[in-house]
Amino acid sequence: MKNHRESTKPTHTVLPYQTPRLRDHYVLGKKLGQGQFGITYLSTQKATNAQYACKSISKRKLFCKEDYEDVWREIQIMHHLSEHQNVVLIKGTYEDSMFVHIVMELCAGGELFDRIVAKGHYSEKEAAKLIKTIVGVVEACHSLGVMHRDLKPENFLFDSTDDDAKLKATDFGLSVFYKPGQYFSDVVGSPYYVAPEVLLKHYGPEVDVWSAGVILYILLSGVPPFWAETESGIFKQILKGKLDFESEPWPNISESAKDLIRKMLERDPKKRSSAHEVLCHPWIVDDRVAPDRPLDSAVLSRLKQFSAMHKLKKMALRVIAERMSEEEIGGLKELFKMIDTDDSGSITFEELKDGLKRVNSQLMESEIKSLMDAADIDNSGTIDYGEFLAATLHLNKIEREENLVAAFAYFDKDGSGYITIDEVQQACKEFGLGDVHLDDMIKEIDQDNDGRIDYSEFVAMMRKGDGGVGRSRTMRNNLNFNLADAFGLQCSTSD
Repeated sequence: MKNHRESTKPTHTVLPYQTPRLRDHYVLGKKLGQGQFGITYLSTQKATNAQYACKSISKRKLFCKEDYEDVWREIQIMHHLSEHQNVVLIKGTYEDSMFVHIVMELCAGGELFDRIVAKGHYSEKEAAKLIKTIVGVVEACHSLGVMHRDLKPENFLFDSTDDDAKLKATDFGLSVFYKPGQYFSDVVGSPYYVAPEVLLKHYGPEVDVWSAGVILYILLSGVPPFWAETESGIFKQILKGKLDFESEPWPNISESAKDLIRKMLERDPKKRSSAHEVLCHPWIVDDRVAPDRPLDSAVLSRLKQFSAMHKLKKMALRVIAERMSEEEIGGLKELFKMIDTDDSGSITFEELKDGLKRVNSQLMESEIKSLMDAADIDNSGTIDYGEFLAATLHLNKIEREENLVAAFAYFDKDGSGYITIDEVQQACKEFGLGDVHLDDMIKEIDQDNDGRIDYSEFVAMMRKGDGGVGRSRTMRNNLNFNLADAFGLQCSTSD
């Protein structure tokens, strides 16, 4: 989350011009998917009967000027990249008092991982082809002065269900324009895929190559290279962990593939391969280097679990995010103002202690100190509004008992106290998610092996660090809140 991000009731528009009414030109059909900000619908153009996807972003969810600017920038970037064959084509944009609608090419072939899992077998050669496409998009972005900042498999869709379908990049919600030599400090992205220099708040376009390297590692092994039970644990691994090329299936994977991954997951961004260098690597260029034998079936079953569990958690987080109304966030704003007694725009430890006392908080001094340390991302000794919102949103919303109960109840349709495969399937339909491999996912979460998920198993999954909230401020909040731990570690051990 960016600093000084105030939550004000917006009165302005996203687009700097007036548009016709969407419904004069398109008929909206079934829901294809849902994010924290918008819902994507199948839409049919009245004049031609052609089908498109329409992402409708609710303006009620845009809290401040910067949120409006984010959406406008996403639209500009989609137009800027629209000539690229592996980027979803934007067709048109419409705005009314409630929504901004982005009409774009329909990609009916599903997400990257789902497609691989459905295929049942694929090889290094096929993985090389996919990475060539993904890094080709990165190279195109960088050559046009755009940094993606949120590369992950969910943001790549196939344009059709055909075997020769094209892979296309879809979500540019966190992308930014940049100039050569310009550095960024805001922490955005998704836990598994985020580059170490993002966690250290000083980064440039090299972060996209790192994320593509993480995708390649997962494609070949079925698991992320840096993994832990919690998000802060994942960040520690990203900053300090060793790449594992010893355990299965790595002994059977070509040296050339491993060489490319090492070059993409080089922690020093100055030494990391550029997108162009990746595309020139022998494993990608020379067909004979990437073997065509099928990868181990264990890789596929891991990939199934990884992508399916990701989805259940993502749906649950969306349910919680939907519960966060402007009123709730407005309250946090008032709380900040109340604690910030000198109106300086930031909170000191003493102010936090006094403020919590005034609201009859039972927190001990040591707990207040650790809250302070966790929220104070930039180690300035004070918490500014953005940091406060990040920490309190995370503490109050994601792990708050009533939100977990509400999310569990959302899935437990019959109120039996258990979530069954059928109930998860129904929720997947409601969220517009296609074929999710539920058996593997439920096995993974179901600790007592009774074939269903009870509340304690659900909570354990929600608190486990497998990230992936997609494009959402909640992701920024989780990242920021848990970052202090990892960030402190790096500061104390760097030379």
